[in-house]
Amino acid sequence: MTRSDVIILGGGLVGLALAAALDSSGLSSTIIDPVDPESWKDASFDGRTSAVSSSSRRMFDAIGLAPFLLEPGCPIRSIRVADGLAPGALSFEPPEGDDEPLGWMHENRNLRQALRARAEAAKLVTLHWQSKVTSIDRGEHGVTVTRDSGETITAPLLVSAEGRNSATRDAAGIRLAKWQYDHAAIVSTLAHELPHDGVAWEIFYPGGPFALLPMADVDGSHRSAIVWSVSKADAVGFLSLSDADFAAEAKAAMGGFLGPLRMLTPRSSYPLGFHHAARITDRRLALVGDSAHAIHPIAGQGLNLGFRDAAALAQVLVEGARLGLDLGDRQLLDRYERWRGLDMMMVAMATDGLSRLFGIPGRLPSAVRRLGMAVTNRIAPLRDRLAAEARGTTGDLPLLLRGLPI
Repeated sequence: MTRSDVIILGGGLVGLALAAALDSSGLSSTIIDPVDPESWKDASFDGRTSAVSSSSRRMFDAIGLAPFLLEPGCPIRSIRVADGLAPGALSFEPPEGDDEPLGWMHENRNLRQALRARAEAAKLVTLHWQSKVTSIDRGEHGVTVTRDSGETITAPLLVSAEGRNSATRDAAGIRLAKWQYDHAAIVSTLAHELPHDGVAWEIFYPGGPFALLPMADVDGSHRSAIVWSVSKADAVGFLSLSDADFAAEAKAAMGGFLGPLRMLTPRSSYPLGFHHAARITDRRLALVGDSAHAIHPIAGQGLNLGFRDAAALAQVLVEGARLGLDLGDRQLLDRYERWRGLDMMMVAMATDGLSRLFGIPGRLPSAVRRLGMAVTNRIAPLRDRLAAEARGTTGDLPLLLRGLPI
């Protein structure tokens, strides 16, 4: 039998970030995950990209991840929101005199490799890859987990970072508010003739938003990632197009402002859904990341929500440990629940509302949306506030998201 301060089920981006955050403050963790991490080296495992907010990037620095990021990522200098190709795009940029980007674009596989390397270098992180859990006992005085190897591990607290289909969450009887959108996201990476200048675009169409996300140049080629939400009925057709035909469709969707396009990676597709856990804690259990919430990718905030979970939970546990409290104590879990609950709900409702608002067809709704964007463009405090939301720098931020150690 081995003992750890925290057992984390799931070694994805959020689970690994939580382990690194705990390690940097002197708490031990054990990660158990059935995946083979060597598969991450193949882009086919996950060819997606993620927008890492500036607050999440600060956490990377605070937990010592930066030296392991072999690819620096591409800074997002501006975010522009457009209602189709009509004039009057809403533009978000850092306030004058502030040079910190709104965020950075990273390939998911590079983030995974960096977080894995950080965990492997940690003194207080134990990794069990290609391992399954056969039993979990969350008792009054601690948690006991048995692996398929027969090893038992004990800890005061169990964390589910298993993703959308968390078996641990379901076994705890935690209910979900959930629904599926009638859309699928098509993701890929393309090269274009003209530079993107660090601008991320969200172009809304009645059929779904088209996101164009800046990526770092490679071998002199300008690159961007796309996340194109289309109806489920159309997704199969888009995926069956030749690369040249799909590039032509993408060029038309963006108005051709980046010049000729060519596809760099295979297209993949995944269904879009929403879920929000009724609560994110149970007896000696905390949920983080997609185990707790999954939102529409319309604003690229899903992963950053998970990083905010990790930062808040790590701070609650570290401060509790310094007071000599049991890490599974109810008052610690209640503090985590209060801290994260409102932010999770507000972001979830905002992204769902935006997807529905911009999905209303017709000239009149489009004219009203464009008027609203034009007014927002003229009100600097409001525009700066929205830019701060994109950065993830509003609200009661955990220390790590401010770039400070716990």
